[in-house]
Amino acid sequence: MIEVKSLTKVFKKPIRGKGVLGMIRTLFSRKYKEIRAVDDVSFDIKEGEIVGYIGSNGAGKSTTIKMMCGILTPTSGQVLIDGKEPYKKRRIVAKEIGVVFGQKTQLWWDIPLIESFKVLKEIYQVSDEDYKTRMEFLSTVLGIDEFLSQPVRTLSLGQRMRADLAASMLHNPKILFLDEPTIGMDVLVKEKIRLAIHALNAKYHTTVVLTTHDMADIEDLCSRIIMIEKGKIIYDGPLKAIKHRFGNIKTLTITVPANIDPLEVAPYSKDVDMSSKDDKVMLRFDADKVKLEDVVQYAFSSYHAIDMKITDISIEDVVKQILVQQEEAKHA
Repeated sequence: MIEVKSLTKVFKKPIRGKGVLGMIRTLFSRKYKEIRAVDDVSFDIKEGEIVGYIGSNGAGKSTTIKMMCGILTPTSGQVLIDGKEPYKKRRIVAKEIGVVFGQKTQLWWDIPLIESFKVLKEIYQVSDEDYKTRMEFLSTVLGIDEFLSQPVRTLSLGQRMRADLAASMLHNPKILFLDEPTIGMDVLVKEKIRLAIHALNAKYHTTVVLTTHDMADIEDLCSRIIMIEKGKIIYDGPLKAIKHRFGNIKTLTITVPANIDPLEVAPYSKDVDMSSKDDKVMLRFDADKVKLEDVVQYAFSSYHAIDMKITDISIEDVVKQILVQQEEAKHA
């Protein structure tokens, strides 16, 4: 479905001098600095997969997405979308993909939303029957009926993002690229969009490539993640595997009575890290080394816990640890 082979993108940035004179000299200078935004990246994505493509700001995520969409041409390497290079066969590939950029819209600003959909229907040559079927489905999963008659400029951010997602799916693309689709949204709107992506994938077997800084999106939607840092792939595999790479880490959060001082309680062992804030005590441990039931029993007997919650290590924590390890390795 998607094949990325030794993909590289290098941008050339002019070296600018200081002040007005320096700026003028830059106009006639051939000196520049090369910025390797994507550096020899390779991966394959199968039909029907939902893949999280994650990394820090400036890691190369959006640049990769733009090359996969045909917006940018690679410096070297190759992208194949269903056997076709998107930057050479843009019109053909455009019919097979849908794209949502969190900061941009493909909708017409001053006309009612439904009119934008009608224009897109004609652009993608969607039949009347298919248009009706898809609009009914998209209206149901995204809840866009209530603002179909409103001009796009009057929509809230959450409404516009749902509308953009519907617009990108109107022609029933095989692949959906989502670049920060939930940025700046409240919890309820994020949940609607996640449910919609699940529904689209289940009904149409749509392949989804998702870039986001919201790790809750990754944990809820993706079974596989590809992690990129400074243009290079540093992890590609199952979400569960990357968590276990750092151990079966669990955090037991308990609420303690007001008369208990956590600092006066004898520690369980060096294998259990304790931290506290207000009336909460957090006990963090590797469940492969320490039995969960033993830590729970210790919490109730030593802290007289009145409430408890058990959580697994989050993907956000894992990403942080990987990046910290990368930095430490550089300075070692």
